[in-house]
Amino acid sequence: MSETLSLKSYRLLGRSGLRVSPVALGTMTFGTDWGWGSDEAESRRILDAYVDRGGNFIDTANQYTNGTSERFVGTFAKGRRDRLVLATKYTATARPVDPNAGGNHRKSMLQSVEQSLRRLGTDYIDLLYLHVWDFTTPVEEILRALDDLVRSGKVQYVAISDTPAWQVARMQAIADLRGWSPLVALQIEYSLIERTVERDLIPMAREMGLGVIPWSPLGSGVLTGKYTRADLEIGTGEASPAGTRKNVAAANGSLTERGLAIAEVVKSVAAETGRSPSQVAIAWTLLNPAVTAPIVGARTLAHLEDNLGALDVVLTPDQRTRLDEASAIDLGFPHEFLDRPMPRSVIFGEVTVPQRR
Repeated sequence: MSETLSLKSYRLLGRSGLRVSPVALGTMTFGTDWGWGSDEAESRRILDAYVDRGGNFIDTANQYTNGTSERFVGTFAKGRRDRLVLATKYTATARPVDPNAGGNHRKSMLQSVEQSLRRLGTDYIDLLYLHVWDFTTPVEEILRALDDLVRSGKVQYVAISDTPAWQVARMQAIADLRGWSPLVALQIEYSLIERTVERDLIPMAREMGLGVIPWSPLGSGVLTGKYTRADLEIGTGEASPAGTRKNVAAANGSLTERGLAIAEVVKSVAAETGRSPSQVAIAWTLLNPAVTAPIVGARTLAHLEDNLGALDVVLTPDQRTRLDEASAIDLGFPHEFLDRPMPRSVIFGEVTVPQRR
């Protein structure tokens, strides 16, 4: 970053008036149900430390640690609920054998929201995300149901996660045309390892008024520097959240030769700045003007304190260039085609015209 921040350096979320901290607290680690999270006492310490420093943006989901995450967040929020921005999600199935217990449709949405409200111990959700695109539900059904929840007062703002860019743009246009509640945030995987979202998802979000909320800014832990090439023997890993963190990193495509090579550059920059690799990796995501707040998850208070140190990191132009070059991706068609001299000369001739990017 070019300047230091704090959790009190609040930012507007998309084209809303909602103020959120520049780093969100992820709570998928709250609860030991999946075999690797934090117990209740440590989870409370983590949330208390985040809030005591001015943090107000807390992220959870209906099925994180089988519902334990929401229950813990609701318990810890008592007495200070109104000062917090609680974000949760729907889509994940509550009953794997029930075809309507998950997905993006109205029945799934309404059931999930009612259950989340009970677990969180509150009568409203600040920000509700559609968690994962299901490729089956009509967008009008989703948007109208989300708008009904906002009008009922059970939800204040709506957002979307893990959905193709063209579908999000289509939904935002429909919401605008029909006067329904607009989407104000887009949650996507974004890190030095996963930059393909720079092709369409991030430019779309900037154009359509959605604040970008990156998840896994540490590339499933690979950018912390804790893995070596010996860990590549795990192969493709297992995608189950109940697997080991190494399994998840491999299954997500982060634990690869390329990922480890990027992590080496991160470690080099970290050594130069006197910071940890985690802090450098998180700070890099904040350099993108479309990013509102990366999500940091922590299993211990020490992990949280280290991650929040990213707000103090200032990277030099040379360091930024090295990180960018090590993690560069091909933007593909039509982006690279439109940047070539011939198409530009056909469009603009000899005239220089500023572009919106």
